[in-house]
Amino acid sequence: MTIMSSSDRKYRRSPRAPLLTPQKYDDHEFSFGGASFSGAVFNLSTTVVGAGIMALPAAVKQLGLVPGMVMIVLGAILTGSSIDMILRLTRASKLATYSALVGDAFGRAGRTFLQVAIVINNLGMLVVYMIIIGDVLSGTWSDGAWHSGVVEEWFGQHWWTTRSSLLLLTTLFVFAPLISFKRVDSLRYTSALSVGLAIVFVAITAGVAIVKLMEGSIRMPRLMPELIDQASFWKLFTTIPVLVTAYICHHNIHPIENELKDPSQMKSIVRTSLVLCSSVYIATSFFGFLLFGDHTLDDILANFDGDLGIPYSSLLDDVVRVSYGIHLMLVFPIVFFSLRLNLDGLLFPYAIPIAFDNQRFFSVTAALMSFIFVGANFVPSIWDAFQITGATAAISVGFIFPAAVTLRDTHGITTKNDRLVSWVMIILAVSSSTAAICSDIYSIFSGKKGVGS
Repeated sequence: MTIMSSSDRKYRRSPRAPLLTPQKYDDHEFSFGGASFSGAVFNLSTTVVGAGIMALPAAVKQLGLVPGMVMIVLGAILTGSSIDMILRLTRASKLATYSALVGDAFGRAGRTFLQVAIVINNLGMLVVYMIIIGDVLSGTWSDGAWHSGVVEEWFGQHWWTTRSSLLLLTTLFVFAPLISFKRVDSLRYTSALSVGLAIVFVAITAGVAIVKLMEGSIRMPRLMPELIDQASFWKLFTTIPVLVTAYICHHNIHPIENELKDPSQMKSIVRTSLVLCSSVYIATSFFGFLLFGDHTLDDILANFDGDLGIPYSSLLDDVVRVSYGIHLMLVFPIVFFSLRLNLDGLLFPYAIPIAFDNQRFFSVTAALMSFIFVGANFVPSIWDAFQITGATAAISVGFIFPAAVTLRDTHGITTKNDRLVSWVMIILAVSSSTAAICSDIYSIFSGKKGVGS
């Protein structure tokens, strides 16, 4: 059963009517024994391993192998620290949501700013997911060349194999049923499948790279960045939004924790998930960069449309792209869940929870889905969305807000080490975000592309 905290209740109560308990709305929908440890790990891991995994090889290509691997590990460590801060502070405050925690520390304005950041971040990510799905199914232009999608390769060019048609079919027959669930634990099986499909992608990439390395047809990639001029130095900072976005899962921490049989397991769940996800990220980045070298594209899936130089190359290309396309389809509803929750909190702060108001639930869902669909058809590249959301909203959600709440310490529980880590997070977040935005602006005016160029 969904339980609201006392802090949340004051934000969700109508000023004219008393708050009704969840049992009076839909007791059947929410009466379950609680989510399991494994289900929570899969749901959180699915939140983390989204589109970022496809962009990481290009980021490592820009940074060089050694700095790239170090940044991936550092991202996992900082993410773990920020989530641990959030969990400890919410328990001390006896709150049940991330936004309630920020509201407790900084008032309604702080709560609103966080919800806006989550909405911007999640909208950007879901647009990225649909762009990549469109690339996989229909095809995409990259570096002046057309990379065909699997459906176009299988069936040829028809009206129903165009990008907009395939995305519309995916929206109606895949996304619509999955985003209709009102409880995040209902997605545990699709989350487990999505993690498995991501591992399939990593395994095939690693296998092909190892075979070609043993044959001597590829060589070890650059260990350090290639700095030619000042522009190439500043371009390194465009990788930061990608690396930050790769680990953002803070918006789903509390929805997952609130459904657990034993909420005290959440810390172990976070650690397990981050170890799993960082391992997948390291393997993907290393073997992807090893396999394609300086030809690694912004979206590495686009590299899997030609001859890999090994037997059954065409079959492996299709398996990689289809498996990861399905993976993103299954990640989509997990990210959408918190997007809908936070947008509803912004628009209807005094209404009953959205899960208990069917009309509002489906209206908000339809409006969001329509916006994402249009965005995916008009945003030209995943890097455009990554740079916008990663350098602003993602950094705020993942690092600035957790650090600010810790430094505020309204309940007097933070340690000296917590405050030190918080200052490090804020300094790194603000400086790197500023550098990334400035680098993007320079790239626009100089006519040069971002990370993958």
